Amino acid sequence: MSEAAVTDLVGLLTVEEIDTGIFRGAASAEQPGRVYGGQVVAQALAAAARGIETDRQAHSLHAYFLRAGDAGRPIIHRVLPDFDGNSFSNRRVVAMQGGKPILNLAASFHRPEEGLAHAVPMPDVPAPERCPDFKTALAAAGQTLPAFLLDRLAAFDIRPCPPLPQGDLPLRCQWFRMAAPMGDDAVMQRVVLAYASDFALISTALMPHGMGFFSPGVSGASLDHAIWFHQTPPIDDWLLYAMDSPWSGHARGFARGAIYSRDGTLVASVAQEGLLRVKPQG
Repeated sequence: MSEAAVTDLVGLLTVEEIDTGIFRGAASAEQPGRVYGGQVVAQALAAAARGIETDRQAHSLHAYFLRAGDAGRPIIHRVLPDFDGNSFSNRRVVAMQGGKPILNLAASFHRPEEGLAHAVPMPDVPAPERCPDFKTALAAAGQTLPAFLLDRLAAFDIRPCPPLPQGDLPLRCQWFRMAAPMGDDAVMQRVVLAYASDFALISTALMPHGMGFFSPGVSGASLDHAIWFHQTPPIDDWLLYAMDSPWSGHARGFARGAIYSRDGTLVASVAQEGLLRVKPQG
């Protein structure tokens, strides 16, 4: 089951070139429904990486969500090769359905270089073996998730950490890894991390208000999403996703994420702003 879920995810995120600079990303469902934002970002990154010199890997991406996509339809990705220099390459991608853009993405690729290095240390949290699996944690909290969300998570082993003292910032941490080995393709490791980086991030902005994404009256959607890849993420091993939210207001929330390998190496940083609307109840 786990191996099949990982194979299905890699297939979903492997785009097909149908013309020069035009790629097709597979549909994720047989029935219409709202497409998961992480899927669109990941497929767009996969399209952007096609044709890039093999010694260059994505170091950053910036994406804007324009329209809700349909999970029951393929996504067409048009890639514009804006720049290839001595050290960097840059690509723009327009993801479309029905002839209309649903996402704009820009990605930058960099060849390896040596330089100054520092990083914020990983939070002090229990090891993944001491944290409950995702379904157990949900049951203990008396929560359930829709079946379509559980399907998105089937390729991952997720272990939420116990709540941390929040101080001035709402903070949550969770471990995750692939549910079965995926391999060490540096491009696909980044693509899968882009897919996973959208899990639960913006809902961190609801924590100070005692709400979650599925609380009554809450509706939300991603507005933009940015990732900085500091290292190739060892996606088959445990990664810690530490998320906080320094601000919300004007029906928007802002959240940040730091993704660490198990040895404490900071492998990626994430930022996202999302639409968060709450309708009065009663």
